[in-house]
Amino acid sequence: MGALAETTFDDHRISSRNFKRLSNYIFEYSGIKMPEAKMTMLEGRLRRRLRATGISSFDAYCTYIFDQGGLEEEAVHLIDAVTTNKTDFFREPNHFDYLASKVLPAFDAKGVRNLRVWSSACSIGAEPYTLAMVIADYLEQRSGMDYRILATDLSTDVLQKARRGVYPQDMLEPVPRAMAAKYVMQSLDKSRNEVRISPKLRSHVGFGRLNLMDSSYQVGEPMHVIFCRNVLIYFDKKTQQQVLQRLCECLASGGYLFIGHSESIAGMSLPVRQLANTVFRKD
Repeated sequence: MGALAETTFDDHRISSRNFKRLSNYIFEYSGIKMPEAKMTMLEGRLRRRLRATGISSFDAYCTYIFDQGGLEEEAVHLIDAVTTNKTDFFREPNHFDYLASKVLPAFDAKGVRNLRVWSSACSIGAEPYTLAMVIADYLEQRSGMDYRILATDLSTDVLQKARRGVYPQDMLEPVPRAMAAKYVMQSLDKSRNEVRISPKLRSHVGFGRLNLMDSSYQVGEPMHVIFCRNVLIYFDKKTQQQVLQRLCECLASGGYLFIGHSESIAGMSLPVRQLANTVFRKD
């Protein structure tokens, strides 16, 4: 029997018209700006979708999603393909120092017994698991306080990885040794060079898909702490203001908002005041 014929892919560039359709849709759906300078990047990301769907060209892909009703099924995959998910454990460590030295003692002194924390752009889970390590370490010598971390992201791919809590060994290098010994499990198969976050720590973290472009965030009771770091940089100023306003609506009175060190709320009217570099509190 002869070899099966392989689908051949036409690698010509995305047409200007279809790039505009894609970039407009991506912006409206996710708030992510996609200027023409990112056309090559978008083409590279979408080649995986062409292979997965068996569609032979970028323009045929656009025809499928925009003109033939494929968008409902393909939207999540398209957004997964274009989102950037750089993340590290203990990224921007000053935030976690501030959490441990200022924020947690403040809530402890107020008698808060059920601490609610939200990692609103959690990627593959490094941020929420770092938060869990810091909080668990603080509470180790204290009784009477419990905590729950909500971890959300737009991408279903990264949420699947986050739920597993399995990472390459070298990704955990920023974790202090004492914490790693308590909260990270080594693989029995040393050749795999993988580690996994402990079940006890994972039990405090719940994951769900959430789009920061939604008109409101269904996250339950007000949060004591919200981390929204290194995602605002992908939005224009108007979208940043809208997202931050909605985050503040989810923040409890006296709650803390952390944004990325490269981000700013300068010129925005928000119900928070700055306490430290990129750390704010709602009064």
